Amino acid sequence: MIIASWAIGLLGTVGWLQAVLWFGLTLAAGSLRGVVEQRLSHRVDAGWGMIFPLVATATTGAWAMAPLLAWFSPSDFGRPLALALIISGYVLVFAQLRSSPRQALIISSPYGAAAAVILGSLWGTGEFWSMLAVVPFTAAGLFVLVTMTLLREERIRAFQSHQAHLIEELEAARDKANAANDAKSNFLGVISHELRTPMNGVLGAAQLLGSTRLETTQREYLSIIRNSGDNLLSLLNDILDMTKIEAGKMNFEVVDVVLDSLHKRITGPFEAQAEAKGLEFVSTFEGEMPTVVRGDPLRVCQVVQNLLSNAVKFTETGAIRYTVRAQRISDQRARFQFVVQDSGAGIAAPDLERLFLPFTQVDSSSTRRFGGTGLGLTIARRMANIMGGDITVTSKLAEGSCFTLDIEAEVVEWAKPVLAEEVHAEIEGGETLKVLVVEDHPVNRMILEAWMSSASHVTATAENGRIAVDMAAAQSFDLIIMDVNMPVLDGLSATRLIRDGGGLNAQTPIVVLSASARSEDHAAGLNAGADAYLNKPIDFSALAQLMGRVGGGRDAVAQTFQPPSEASAAA
Repeated sequence: MIIASWAIGLLGTVGWLQAVLWFGLTLAAGSLRGVVEQRLSHRVDAGWGMIFPLVATATTGAWAMAPLLAWFSPSDFGRPLALALIISGYVLVFAQLRSSPRQALIISSPYGAAAAVILGSLWGTGEFWSMLAVVPFTAAGLFVLVTMTLLREERIRAFQSHQAHLIEELEAARDKANAANDAKSNFLGVISHELRTPMNGVLGAAQLLGSTRLETTQREYLSIIRNSGDNLLSLLNDILDMTKIEAGKMNFEVVDVVLDSLHKRITGPFEAQAEAKGLEFVSTFEGEMPTVVRGDPLRVCQVVQNLLSNAVKFTETGAIRYTVRAQRISDQRARFQFVVQDSGAGIAAPDLERLFLPFTQVDSSSTRRFGGTGLGLTIARRMANIMGGDITVTSKLAEGSCFTLDIEAEVVEWAKPVLAEEVHAEIEGGETLKVLVVEDHPVNRMILEAWMSSASHVTATAENGRIAVDMAAAQSFDLIIMDVNMPVLDGLSATRLIRDGGGLNAQTPIVVLSASARSEDHAAGLNAGADAYLNKPIDFSALAQLMGRVGGGRDAVAQTFQPPSEASAAA
């Protein structure tokens, strides 16, 4: 833009052809300078630092041709324009390089050469001295420009240095404050934790003392001790939770939570408390409520119960309304709002701002009716924040308050689970079976044995196929349940030995159990001599049906339980 403005100035003195030629030459020189500087920029540290001022000086030479063209033009306005262009050129260079006057003198030397040519053309005329008088005037202006720039930059450096010093002091003060806060938190954490041990001793001894024979007055004193101890223990728990949160050591677990159980756990203690004060306690559920979610039930209970505790505590008449709203976000997530609304005295607007500050109570006067540390809501909100939620409050004096815990959770199950139908092991007619359970896993053996014992079936157990073969050779059984993968001797090999041995259990129905559901594995079990194949985990309804067919022999069992391939063909 500056080159174009100079070209427009030349246009009125030297004509459009020379002005356009100068514009193109100067623009090309500037482009060449940019290319050279870009290519050599990475070589500055290798002794190439002087290339930049040399290239800049060469391109300034193209600029310096403009005042010469204007000076020697036939136009009357040429000489004033030439003088203005020389001064403007100096100002442009020194403005760009105001922090480096030496480089500015070198790069602006073509303007000095143009000025010398102009002075030479005036030698011997009266205008020579007038032109020469412009030199100190221009030099003074450039001196002021450079000096003011250096002073301003010096002030900026001084301010930045002072600012850096202040930042260092603030950081040091912050570190000291953090250290003091950490020391305070550690102290409170250690003290509150250590005080719990003697407090548990006091409360335990009070409970033991309560089980002895005491007079009425003694029981009243004991009640005071227990109530005071419980309050003190609650205070210690609040302080310990607060210090854990501040230290970032509050542990949150993520487990499957059945919402019905969670709601009963939350509301259970407060329904009785509200009834004791003559308050109505109303629980409602709104929206699409999932059945099972993942979260920390202990912390959610702690947060919501704190809100309910305050509602019951600060409400004298009316009702406590506990509402749970659920909103489906996706198939895997849901948003919950736990709303606790009371009909108490309410909270003034200025007090709402400091309601969640630690160790702060709305009524902090010496005549306040309710005690406490003022930590409950602080802990509740910080726990909600850690779980990705928040607590908000709205309140009006004489109308009550409404606290809302807003939180999201991962959904495990939306539909309400159907209660599993109880599967009985009894056989119609009351027949008792003698069953051999062959299973290497002790828990599986215990479960099968306990289920069959509930119907008075007689069970014997073996932990591998070799023991099972020996037991089958020594005594007869009505049914053999055979695991496949076992040490010493696997289930299929044991089944073949029992069938081929021709002993007491050669025609006893054998059911093979395996974690594999492949049709070829089913076929392998049947080829080994088994009569039925059941998958793990055990379907007790299928096993009960099979046991009801044992009286009909191997054929009855085999016809009822076909492998998948045969069942499909039969269908």
